[in-house]
Amino acid sequence: MKTVLVSAVALVDVDGRVLLAQRPEGKSMAGMWEFPGGKVEPSETPEVALIRELHEELGIDTWSSCLAPLTFASHSYEDFHLLMPLFACRKWEGVPQGKEGQTLRWVRTNALREYPMPPADIPLIPILRDWL
Repeated sequence: MKTVLVSAVALVDVDGRVLLAQRPEGKSMAGMWEFPGGKVEPSETPEVALIRELHEELGIDTWSSCLAPLTFASHSYEDFHLLMPLFACRKWEGVPQGKEGQTLRWVRTNALREYPMPPADIPLIPILRDWL
């Protein structure tokens, strides 16, 4: 089974809310809510991939020094295994916007379970809630 490395971030605003992005129609798990991020390319570190993805997907810029490793997900889907480091980030430039048609929502950590998420993301919720 192939292992896919995906980097994700919990963007935390000044009110302690976390940004969720809804997967757009046409993508696998469309309609589910997830932490922003994306696949790590062969020449990238997870941090570099996340900085690139945040720029492409949300139109914001951040730096490796602003990405704090928080936890990770390791989950077997039917046709691949996902390994996903989750970083926390409180500092970036710009206002997050759904550049790829995704809906964005700022959510309090105690309300994260109200949003349907991919199976790999669900175990991250209590860790994030305890951290914030």
